[in-house]
Amino acid sequence: MDKEIIEKAGNIKLLILDVDGVMTDGSIILDNDGNELKRFHVRDGHGIKMLGRAGIVTAIITGRKSKVVELRAKELGIKEVYQKIFVKSEIYEKLLVKYKCENENVAFMGDDVVDQELFKRAGLTAAPADAEESAKKLADMISSRNGGRGAVREFTDIILKATGKWNKVSGESLG
Repeated sequence: MDKEIIEKAGNIKLLILDVDGVMTDGSIILDNDGNELKRFHVRDGHGIKMLGRAGIVTAIITGRKSKVVELRAKELGIKEVYQKIFVKSEIYEKLLVKYKCENENVAFMGDDVVDQELFKRAGLTAAPADAEESAKKLADMISSRNGGRGAVREFTDIILKATGKWNKVSGESLG
């Protein structure tokens, strides 16, 4: 792992995630009754839960609105959920103030052009392997995994290890 990424990851107090294409594979499934379904990866969720146990806040900022996102966030203990947000930087600013963070204390994972402003602001940024090229060009790191397929977990593990909180929350000794 790149020393610069590890150094940046060591400063993180707040993780901001997009949903579609990051926490999910980007598929939007509609049933015959118009209900929206999304598929989340259990290990991504476990990574978010471990961040919470380590005292690192996770927030969601997404352009779509979905009851499924509310349910998943509640299940993971994510209290900062912002949906149908088209100017993500406005919420970003509010989160900086609320959690007394500087840009260097924020990690962000996004996957598309609507995430460009946060890629430019956050102290550590990542994109899933299958993100749009515009997102990959701005990201500090590109996950080896696709969105909704472990990309978030890869990112959370890096943050936990760099902040020295991995052993506390994973129960694993790094020897």
